[in-house]
This record gives sequence, C-alpha cells and structure tokens, in this order.
Amino acid sequence: MKILITGAAGFIGANLAKALLDSEENISVLGIDSLNDYYDPAIKEYRLAEVAAAAERHPGSTWTFVHGNIADKALVDRLFDEFRPEIVVNLAAQAGVRHSITNPDSYVESNLIGFYNLLEACRHSYDNGREGVRHFVYASSSSVYGSNTKVPYSTDDKVDNPVSLYAATKKSNELMAHAYAKLYNIPSTGLRFFTVYGPAGRPDMAYFGFTDKLLRGDTISIFNYGNCRRDFTYIDDIVEAVIRILRKAPERRNGDDGLPVPPYAIYNIGNSTPENLLDFVRILQEELIAAGVLPADYDFEAHKQLVPMQPGDVPVTYADTSALERDFGFRPSTPLREGLRRFARWYKEFYKI
Repeated sequence: MKILITGAAGFIGANLAKALLDSEENISVLGIDSLNDYYDPAIKEYRLAEVAAAAERHPGSTWTFVHGNIADKALVDRLFDEFRPEIVVNLAAQAGVRHSITNPDSYVESNLIGFYNLLEACRHSYDNGREGVRHFVYASSSSVYGSNTKVPYSTDDKVDNPVSLYAATKKSNELMAHAYAKLYNIPSTGLRFFTVYGPAGRPDMAYFGFTDKLLRGDTISIFNYGNCRRDFTYIDDIVEAVIRILRKAPERRNGDDGLPVPPYAIYNIGNSTPENLLDFVRILQEELIAAGVLPADYDFEAHKQLVPMQPGDVPVTYADTSALERDFGFRPSTPLREGLRRFARWYKEFYKI
C-alpha cells in the first residue's frame, strides 16, 4: 500500500504515519509538510523523529519525507508522478479559528489553493488508463457547523453559516471534493474532527496554552464565562478512525442516468461526550500536579479569569458519531482524564521540567 500524507509533521499527520508504519506490513508512506512557524517547529521535528523511529522498527516498510508546500502545484504533480499514491490523506491546512481572523492569506494558500492542487493531481492520476488514487481522505472540521444550534451535530445538518474564514475554507473543501468526486469519480471521504488533543499536540490549543501560561504564572482566560462545552477527542481515537476509513473507500457506481453517483462520504470524528470547560480546566490542573508539572500548592483561582465569548468561537461542539459507528464499528471513547494525564506526562518529559 502506498499512502501520501500531507501535513505529515502535524499533530494528526505524524501520529497517523507512525501508526501505519507500526501496524501495516510492506507499506510505503510519503509525507510532505511545509514546517512553517505557526507554532514551535521543534514539536514538529519531535514528531518526525517519532515517525522515523517507527520506520526503523519495520525495515519492510518505507518512510520518505519531503519538506514542501502543497500550494506548489509543480511539486505536488511531481510527487504524484514519481510516487503514484494509492491513497491520499490530506491533513495539511492552516489551522486555528482565531488566527484566520488576522491572517487570512495563509488560509487561502493552504486550505484552498493547496487543496485544489491535490484534487487536480488525483484527477490526473487516472490519465492513460492508470488505476490512480483509490481513496482521497481529507480533514474537515467541526467548525463547519458554525452557528448551528441543534446538537449533537449531524453530518445531515446544513452547514451554511460559518463564523470564521477557517470554517469557510473547510466547508469549501467539502464542496470541492464533492464536485471532483462527481466529475472524475474520485472516491473521497471528509472527516470533521472535533477538538483533537494529546501528547505533542498543537500549542495553540486550549489545554496546551493553558499549561504554558500556568507554568509561567500567567492568568488563563476561560471564555463565555466557562459556559462552553467541547467534544474533546484523543489523538489515538482520531488515528484509529482515520485508518479504518482510509481502508474503505466509498463505492464507485452509476446512477439510473448512467453517470457516476459521487463516491463521497462525510463523517464526524468526535468523542460524542462534550465536556464543560470549567470541568476540563479542573481535570487538567489535577493531572498537571500529579505529573509534577505544577506544584501541589499551586493557586489556580489566582491564575484564571472568566471572560466573554471571543469572535469566531461557538458555545458547544458535540459530535453525532452514529454514522462512524454504523459503517466502521468504531466510536472514540478515551476518557478526558486519561488523555490529559498522558499529555501532562509528555509535557513534563518534553520540556524537561
């Protein structure tokens, strides 16, 4: 099996590459990542080292990393021509809701132009009668649900009211993938991830940022006065879901008109158990103390404040994962405390506290 993973130094991408190399025999994984400085590149290098170590444990498999940008069409086309991937997992994207408010250009470059380049490369992978890409899997986001008030969020819900440019680009990805699935019969699956967390995660996520600030003695801001609920999803559950899904592409078939019915699917990947933000902070602080990141007598009350909702955020994210359970027999289930415990222990080791 030959798999191309974009965003391979990212949180999900690196963990996916590592898991595939550890679990599959005779697999070839090609990773590409721009290694930009949106957050500390040292964490990306750490993840890549973990992937390389997994490859060394399995000499029958191969791991190749390319430092490059999917917005570079010539590079993307060359990689497809040389590697000829059977499965493409697009996890490269400029992430972050708040960052998109002040830095929109990077979202257009990566999330729209880069995404288009991959779709075009998938399309042309069938040229001259080649089998080409069997499955195009890509990251969407729970943010596409925007200002929807119905919970839990279902993939059957309309998602026409994004509240950030980031969400709008992810919705655009779904529309573009559907069009290419219809026009060129490219089996495509979109994954709406819900607040992914865990060891070596993204420093811009709340649990990581809170830990940094508490360690420095700064004050953490808890938005919407703590009346937020998030469907936190542990990284191992995310990876397990992606691996199950990439192995089973939507079926190609023709409709009554003789034309292809789009081989296209969308799934929510979430824990389907939203946690109150104040409970989340309490559990995080307990695990940071247990891991020795913070002292046992740390005064949390003096280092937190309740503040209003910020632009681009929503009060609740809550995944309906019934389709995932129906089609793949899997439901993310790692308890929040267990996930935060693993994060706290990793944080202590990584930062040598």
